[in-house]
Amino acid sequence: MIRPIVHDPQHLQTKAVPATRADAGVVTDLLDTLRAHQANCVGMAANMIGQNKRIIVVLMGVLPVAMINPQITQKRAPFQTQEGCLSLTGQRPTTRYKTITVDYLNAQFQPQHQEFSGFIAQIIQHEVDHCQGILI
Repeated sequence: MIRPIVHDPQHLQTKAVPATRADAGVVTDLLDTLRAHQANCVGMAANMIGQNKRIIVVLMGVLPVAMINPQITQKRAPFQTQEGCLSLTGQRPTTRYKTITVDYLNAQFQPQHQEFSGFIAQIIQHEVDHCQGILI
């Protein structure tokens, strides 16, 4: 189901709790909501749709990918950039890393360990920050 986007910074700055199999519906809602906004959005965290769960979705090309309980385990090559967010107005400066390694569960709750680089890595970092209650 497509959910409304949360714009309240106080809600967005709350650290998310780990997701469980009982949160499979949140994954579906998050994927549906990202698809509805993909013209101007490349990633979302569950707190952006009012769910305080550690779940993100990222557009990888045309394919939206869910990451449950993502943990960035390695970061390499920091750089400065400007980012926007569907929940916030304007662009803000931030530090990101060109290459990251992430441990997460996929939509079937199977463990994954993967390296990402470039723009996909940047999106993942932005959404993982949302899970930590960090806004750009």
